[in-house]
Amino acid sequence: MSSLVVFILILISLFNVSFAVRNLNGLVQDPNTLLHYHNGPLLSGKISLNLIWYGKFTPAQRSIVADFITSLSSSSSPVQSKPTVASWWKTTEKYYNLASTTYSTSAAKRKFSRPALSLSLADQIIDDTYSLGKSLNEQHLVTLAAKGGQRNAVNVVLTAADVVVDGFCQNRCGTHRSSKGASIDGKNYKFAYIWVGNSEKQCPGYCAWPFHQPIYGPQSPPLVSPNNDVGLDGMIINLASLLAGTATNPFGNGYYQGAVDAPLEAASACPGIYGKGAYPGYAGDLLVDSNGASYNANGCNGRKFLLPAMYDPATSTCSTLV
Repeated sequence: MSSLVVFILILISLFNVSFAVRNLNGLVQDPNTLLHYHNGPLLSGKISLNLIWYGKFTPAQRSIVADFITSLSSSSSPVQSKPTVASWWKTTEKYYNLASTTYSTSAAKRKFSRPALSLSLADQIIDDTYSLGKSLNEQHLVTLAAKGGQRNAVNVVLTAADVVVDGFCQNRCGTHRSSKGASIDGKNYKFAYIWVGNSEKQCPGYCAWPFHQPIYGPQSPPLVSPNNDVGLDGMIINLASLLAGTATNPFGNGYYQGAVDAPLEAASACPGIYGKGAYPGYAGDLLVDSNGASYNANGCNGRKFLLPAMYDPATSTCSTLV
């Protein structure tokens, strides 16, 4: 068994921070085949990211997420300090290149053409009156996600710290899925959506590690969060992981490994790894700013973020920025 797979098997039992249940017990194969391409579409072209804020968030909290989204594109807001959020996101391009090669050399021999993915921050919808209550199920999430545009868009539902969501803090910190949208120009489209919860009051040790003491596993002092908000900095980690999964597996037939309803994806294949030298209970060798906050990526407006490692299909390793 390769060292990478062993490392993932250990870490997955400690830090479960993205799509759904991860069943790695059967993952004892060559890491070169860790993530399979299932011949489905990847997100491509110009995609709008719409944010649906559900519950009470401060303007400062909303700006943290908005700056992260904006930072994904190197052209929208150039960042001088390295490494950058945009350079982290660039790893997803390798999935597109590999998919293009796989598709164009398949038995079908069909012409392959896919425009490059370009993400941009679009609408922000605020529902601070808790219109659906403070206890939500999956259908509630779909209803909220449908408030955003449904064509060439990904709608991101962000729930406040006092909102309970089915499965939150039990087996997930967020999820990404797709749903049937309204008919547009006589055609029915699927739209992709993401949900991430603020774990500050409910389970920061589960969904905001390493900025909080873990609920189980090796115990080490929590790191100082770069935006001085444990709940929001934890949300950024989970949102980043789910965005990578959405780009490379938006409708359940892109890049993943394992069961289709509980897949390992681009970032969830590398749980608990944020820098070189990471091991269970240790996030890795990170950058530290003058305030003692740990981070590994620079963003626009002087922001700093901690982003998860992403599985690099070109090298079959979990790639980190630092």
